[in-house]
Amino acid sequence: MTTHQTPKLLRVLAGERQDPVPVWMMRQAGRHLPEYLDLRARAKDFLDFCYSPAMAAEATLQPVERYDMDGAILFADILLVLDAMGLDVTFEKGVGPIVETVSADEALRRVPVETAAQRLAPVYDTVSRVRDRLAPSKALIGFCGAPWTVALYAIEGKGGTDKSTARIWAYQHAEALDRLLDDLIEVSAHYLARQAEAGADALMLFDSWAEGLPDTVFDRLITRPNARLIARIRELGVTVPVIAFPRGAGTSLPAFVQSVTVNGIGLDTAISPAYVNQVVPKTIAVQGHLDPLLLIAGGTAMEDRVREILAAYADRPHIFNLGHGIRPETPIAHVERVLEILREGAA
Repeated sequence: MTTHQTPKLLRVLAGERQDPVPVWMMRQAGRHLPEYLDLRARAKDFLDFCYSPAMAAEATLQPVERYDMDGAILFADILLVLDAMGLDVTFEKGVGPIVETVSADEALRRVPVETAAQRLAPVYDTVSRVRDRLAPSKALIGFCGAPWTVALYAIEGKGGTDKSTARIWAYQHAEALDRLLDDLIEVSAHYLARQAEAGADALMLFDSWAEGLPDTVFDRLITRPNARLIARIRELGVTVPVIAFPRGAGTSLPAFVQSVTVNGIGLDTAISPAYVNQVVPKTIAVQGHLDPLLLIAGGTAMEDRVREILAAYADRPHIFNLGHGIRPETPIAHVERVLEILREGAA
């Protein structure tokens, strides 16, 4: 692939500044799009949707086709790894994920790593299908949940909690936690490696539940596991760029970017661009910030914030994104207005 053909998003992850900045939006595949809802209705349940390559590929491509995004994010779920490792995972409408829990006196009921990775073969098929259909100018982002965020579901058995049960469990059962994280790191590394082999141009680690942790605990649960997972995928021969998203890192962000070798860093809604510019080297691309609730509200406040973010990162590699996932009630017109602002003056 020549430099001219290299997707803008990948050039930014290689440390280049691109104008207008490339854009994609977290969890952009579906939820607020009518074409996604029509597609989702054809699956018998959410896991069936994720494991049906034709449907998952279509969901991945829909927002790129509607909005001309610069990147497509694989349509899957962070809990597929637990499903592949032998835990019972279901998704109940109106409730969310329900996961069979692990106990401290029993290691995660794992199957051999190769078996778990092979169980996720439909995901690799989805990646391959999307890459075949995606324009060469667009990047395909593969992903997995980061170790602590996935472990939390295996400990608590569901989402929507204050995460206190998992944090107390982590304090009380240090050795069991190490085993659980070790298992997740190994299976996730093979999962990511196979996504890259199937055609993913970049990989992202979602630590959605990194917030609210004391600094020492943040290092143990977030920084070190992310660093180990990235080191492991490199050992497996993965060369594509990696974006980490330690949501809620706050003042632990400087230590994170010093210890975790990433090409890009995802930023949540609470952290300020001024602070990011102080603590994140300009060799690392930044993405994120825009509040998904502001995207729903729209209007002048949304437009002003988009321009503020652009101005704050005008002299460094920047990918425009949200600070968390797009919500189902998001008006399509508001997404379109953000894209207009990003592309003003481009011709």
